Amino acid sequence: MKNTLRQSAVILVLLGTIVINILADTLPINGLKTGQISDTFHVLFVPAGYVFAIWGLIYIGLLGYAVYQALPAQKENPRLQAMGWWVVLGGFANSAWIFLWHYEQFVGTLAAMLVLLASLIAVYLRLEFGETKVTNSETWAVRIPFSIYLGWITVATVANVTDVLDYLKWTAFGISAQTWFLVALAAVLVISTLMSWIRRDVAYIMVILWALVGISHKFSTEPLIWLASLTTALLVSLGLLYSLLWRKGA
Repeated sequence: MKNTLRQSAVILVLLGTIVINILADTLPINGLKTGQISDTFHVLFVPAGYVFAIWGLIYIGLLGYAVYQALPAQKENPRLQAMGWWVVLGGFANSAWIFLWHYEQFVGTLAAMLVLLASLIAVYLRLEFGETKVTNSETWAVRIPFSIYLGWITVATVANVTDVLDYLKWTAFGISAQTWFLVALAAVLVISTLMSWIRRDVAYIMVILWALVGISHKFSTEPLIWLASLTTALLVSLGLLYSLLWRKGA
């Protein structure tokens, strides 16, 4: 009964989350589209519009996971049992973020984003990525979708922080926006390097690269931003490649 409740909750919450995210732009909620609101902020850590198409891939992955975890054969899967309610929490946080964003409660969006990030980290740890071997079906239906999701929310959290600071008109101690952009890139590089070394998660890193290339594309006319973004992408790629080769030779 307990497992059936969890499986049902995961399906309902994920479906609700996806519907709310779609309606955010198709209605749109509060008469404002998500990207339209984002464009009102004067920040550098934001990729070109096409990059956000990754949400389509995330939706597909979440739907695949929802179906997979509901299969009778997966009812007793210990990893799915351990992560299920964290997925539900993340779904609520994701939906809350949409409403807070569209009703321009930007400080609240950061709280919702942090809850979503924390829930995805909890999910990721319970999947034991890089620690235990699982079937190919579980890899494709569970691990890869949540690697992609976590990768994107990592980027989104950094972007959300910069948006909120811009909204609050934070003076940034007099440090230039370009310098803070470099600090944000350094943070992304550190996180990506740790993920490469500890988890060797190709899907996660590919999302980071997708975002970095998207930032360089958006600011292709600004040499510093363009070069810094591509350089970070190159370092992230080299970190992953070295980690994979090191494991192979170990």
